[in-house]
Amino acid sequence: MARAPLLQLSEIALTYGGDPVFEDLSLVVQPGDRVALVGRNGSGKSTLLKVMAGLVEPDKGAVTVAPGMSVGYMEQDPTMEGHATLGDYASSGMDESDSWRVDAVAEGLKFDPARDVNVASGGERRRAALAKLMAEAPGLMLLDEPTNHMDIEAIRWLERELSQTRTGFVLISHDRAFLNALTRATLWIDRGQVRRQEKGFEHFEEWRDKTFEDEDMQRHKLNRKIKEEARWAVEGISARRTRNQGRLRALQDLRAERSSQIKRQGTAAMALASGAKSGKKVIDAKGLTKSFDGKQIVKGFELDIQRGDRIAFVGPNGVGKTTLIKMLLGEVEPDEGTIKLGTNLEIAVFDQARAQLDTERSLWDNLTSDPSMAVSGKSDQIMVRGQPKHVVGYLKEFLFDEGQVRAPVRSLSGGEKARLLLAKLMAQPSNVLVLDEPTNDLDIETLDLLQDLLGEYDGTVMLVSHDRDFIDRVATTTIAMEGNGRAVTYAGGWSDYQDQKAEIEASAPKETKSKAKAEKSTTKEEPTTGLSFTEKHRLEALPAEIARLEAEIAKLGELMADPALFTDHPVKFQKATDALLERQEKLDAAEEEWLELEEKSG
Repeated sequence: MARAPLLQLSEIALTYGGDPVFEDLSLVVQPGDRVALVGRNGSGKSTLLKVMAGLVEPDKGAVTVAPGMSVGYMEQDPTMEGHATLGDYASSGMDESDSWRVDAVAEGLKFDPARDVNVASGGERRRAALAKLMAEAPGLMLLDEPTNHMDIEAIRWLERELSQTRTGFVLISHDRAFLNALTRATLWIDRGQVRRQEKGFEHFEEWRDKTFEDEDMQRHKLNRKIKEEARWAVEGISARRTRNQGRLRALQDLRAERSSQIKRQGTAAMALASGAKSGKKVIDAKGLTKSFDGKQIVKGFELDIQRGDRIAFVGPNGVGKTTLIKMLLGEVEPDEGTIKLGTNLEIAVFDQARAQLDTERSLWDNLTSDPSMAVSGKSDQIMVRGQPKHVVGYLKEFLFDEGQVRAPVRSLSGGEKARLLLAKLMAQPSNVLVLDEPTNDLDIETLDLLQDLLGEYDGTVMLVSHDRDFIDRVATTTIAMEGNGRAVTYAGGWSDYQDQKAEIEASAPKETKSKAKAEKSTTKEEPTTGLSFTEKHRLEALPAEIARLEAEIAKLGELMADPALFTDHPVKFQKATDALLERQEKLDAAEEEWLELEEKSG
């Protein structure tokens, strides 16, 4: 027997500022649904959730909720007026006997219910809103970017909770790993149309690409038919004017159909330009010890960053990741230890707080008032990677329209602010990129482009992120900051770090594990081998890295052995060739590094 839907939208239409957001939108959310809601920044994802929650009234159509069903909505920027603490807000409207649920969720999400709402950060306020929603336990949860500003530990806790619930939910997130783990269906907003696929997010990109491919094919057929009919109209229409008016009208209808097609939004035309090459050695840090506000950030930490490295810093919020990066860049003095910066460093920084943006000024003013971007005598131009460019033209490359150029930055969405900051960052040449939480609020397509740009960037990248998939795709080394001054270096990205950590813990004898944990954070050098702690760990990790590279090279070799690949898929062949050369260079470097460390170890 079919179950009644939890929620149903019927022929919804909604217009903002004269432009339609949705027209004739109908969809159903069933009991137990786990739905990913995806789409480009500005496509209307948050608006659709608000329509589902009854917070936005559509211009026409009906929103039907099952009798006795409660719908809970977690908003991105909760209003907490009238509440003294985060706990007061999270437990508001609940029976006192149920308030324990807030404390349980607060422990998992790691925020303090006693914190004053007036001094709480945006991330803390968002976690309080999520705790309120989960404690209320509605029949349907609508979650708008719940993982933003969360550390990986809290994200994994939330992931476990949602994986075990029987409650239906609709989820907006940019975190691929989170979406892949949780969703079983996908709603895709594209140009005002909402499509549904009964598969989780891990199948979304294949579905999207096939949809676009089919569209392009249909558009090609339509254009070809219009050309054929137009040629017929020119050749001898006067002799058949009366009896062929119907065919002429059909040609007009074809042209009208083509005009009515909504052009899909392209990807931002982002680009990174490397400045002058830095020296081979970028940063050499030895024996770093630092305490801040009575808390140990690192103790005896060592790191050797070479040109071209991609270093990810991971760990709980507040553990000191940003402080460590500032220390490595020479902006913060260590209590002990030395830091030597390489030569010719040109550093560009993406700040998670977005302090580089003046929210009260327009997009135009934010770019033209930046001294590093100013063009002498030209108030409407900015310097972009050494070349003058018109402000509007440059902003259009980052998907801003002319109507936004003179608007204040505060009017932008979170994703748009992130794109604007990337526009400032990418205008200047650099050879060291520091990216502090760059993935927050960006849509999947922009994340893909950023990842590709970082892969091609001929410089060094230092990255702080809680996006596990993004770290896996970008990082060659991961620094795990685990608290109490313990910072451990692992080869590879997030998944590699998890595997290596599990192997180390599994191989350590039970009676020595506690002692090893205490000693690892303080050991600076292994006198018996002549290697530092970081070098010793690197020597242990390199065989696995070399084996992985050899396996990838073998797979690429098998792919390129197909004689039809070059003739039938030249673009794919070129990408495979480039990937093979890149991995061979990395393999050569890894083998050389292993030999040097092995020799040094004696």
